[in-house]
Amino acid sequence: MPALEGKVAIVTGASSGIGEAIVKELVASGMIVAGLARRIERVEALAAGLKGEKGKLSPVKCDVTKEEDVKNAFAWVKKNLGAPSVVINNAGVLKQSLLSSCDMKDIQMMFDTNVVGLVACAKEALNSMVENKTEGTIININSLAGHYILAFPGVSGYNATKFAVTALTEGLRNEASMLGANVRITSLSPGAVESEMTDQFKSQDQSEGVLDHFEMLPAKDIADCALFILKSPQRMNISEMTVLSPKETGLTQAKATATMLEKMAPK
Repeated sequence: MPALEGKVAIVTGASSGIGEAIVKELVASGMIVAGLARRIERVEALAAGLKGEKGKLSPVKCDVTKEEDVKNAFAWVKKNLGAPSVVINNAGVLKQSLLSSCDMKDIQMMFDTNVVGLVACAKEALNSMVENKTEGTIININSLAGHYILAFPGVSGYNATKFAVTALTEGLRNEASMLGANVRITSLSPGAVESEMTDQFKSQDQSEGVLDHFEMLPAKDIADCALFILKSPQRMNISEMTVLSPKETGLTQAKATATMLEKMAPK
């Protein structure tokens, strides 16, 4: 089991949801964590709340859609904390809209964040680990949507970005092997998780919500999965981990789809 205490980790999208939960778990395990996010004030508040834990959180302002931000953030981490042995690409966006009536800015934002931003961070991470001969781990927070087409109206754009994450993760693993790097690369694919991202699917009144058919997992469960991956032996690469509630099934997804269609039907 690799020792985590004292090692440096970078987590993107650290201001809320899964990213925030992962940061808490890593700091509790004694890691020196750089929490990257646009909403830096939220990471600063999180850091203040984690004082006294075994590890430490350093907030770093970064918009992963801007390559220069990513480069500067990784350079800051190397200079101030040390070369990272763990990078968790968690930053993600879901803008629900039909392709036939979508705002192209929303589609652009999803691809810039979920795909291009992930590549920018993965590039810096792998190059750093190769340069420093680091026994490293890169975890891409993917989604159930990265493995099959969801029938939910309005999520096709998001679905496409996560399919891209699946392909990019496999490609990154091939490159790590080609470069002779001792770097594990994992796709961690949750189903429905309690977060700001899924709040948009909740009913704002007393009517049935789209996700009422599911029992959504708390973000901490996904953080526990990330910790399990990191604590597994370095010789073992968990290439894909898919995790969802026992109540998230084909049947409940069909019921959720029916609820969405009913809400979207002309009145």
